[in-house]
Amino acid sequence: MPEDASAARAAAEEESAFSHPPVDPDASAPYGDHPDQVIDFYAPRTGTASAPLVVLLHGGAWRARYDRRHITPFADFLARRGFAVANVEYRRGGPGVPAQNTGGEPASVPPAGRWPETFDDVAAALDALPELAREALPGADARRTVLTGHSAGGHLALWAAARHVLPANSPWRTDRPAPLRGVVALAPIADLGLAEKLEVCEGAVGQLLGGQHLSAERAPHADPALLLPTGIATTLVQGRTDRDVPYEVAESFADAAARAGEVVGVTLLEDVGHFPLIDPAADAAAVVAEEIAQLAF
Repeated sequence: MPEDASAARAAAEEESAFSHPPVDPDASAPYGDHPDQVIDFYAPRTGTASAPLVVLLHGGAWRARYDRRHITPFADFLARRGFAVANVEYRRGGPGVPAQNTGGEPASVPPAGRWPETFDDVAAALDALPELAREALPGADARRTVLTGHSAGGHLALWAAARHVLPANSPWRTDRPAPLRGVVALAPIADLGLAEKLEVCEGAVGQLLGGQHLSAERAPHADPALLLPTGIATTLVQGRTDRDVPYEVAESFADAAARAGEVVGVTLLEDVGHFPLIDPAADAAAVVAEEIAQLAF
């Protein structure tokens, strides 16, 4: 496809994904004292007595201008498919101006992520989630928990599922695998090394890791491609025409998993870019829901 046509299609996909009004949660609960340390809960809309729990981590290149509100229509979409949903917020880098309200990209790119706060928050949220979900979603079955995330949130989902294989001196390491049915990572920034070389999301990976002088030190604590095998069922869903996170990043993670003796599924969707995966109006979102159901039910 010609470059102009490809860019136009990607823009249309993004516009569609961001066109849905935010959906208010059924309940919210803090997992810490910071305003961003909060989880929103969506009860299944199907009246199911016991529903799988989907833990959702939003994307946005770990930058504050993208918060959890942009993924609430997708959270509601999953709730309408019979899932209980926990939509996790976490601290991100840069000024907190929502992207959908800026009228275009800012003149300068804000920094991506906060070290160590972004990782502190995701670890704390996952640790607090079982108790918070019992109170907010009494119909959720925590024994059928699937962790999912989009883009930078896909990275965080893969990372959160790998905390038990973090270096021994990592502050986020756990002594056992997370009790998950699996992970479904959507267009994830799954291989930080390759993503940094490809300058994914305008250099977001280097910013997350603190620059070249800190990347080598921090990558073993942050890069899912270096935290394998996990022993947790993992599927990546990726659009082949994704201009934001190229599909080669997902394939590189799957190759790293194979070298570590683990099989990771990769579902490549033809003629699909970055945002249809979380767009309730797109067929790709239904594929995502089915991939989650394959692990949850």
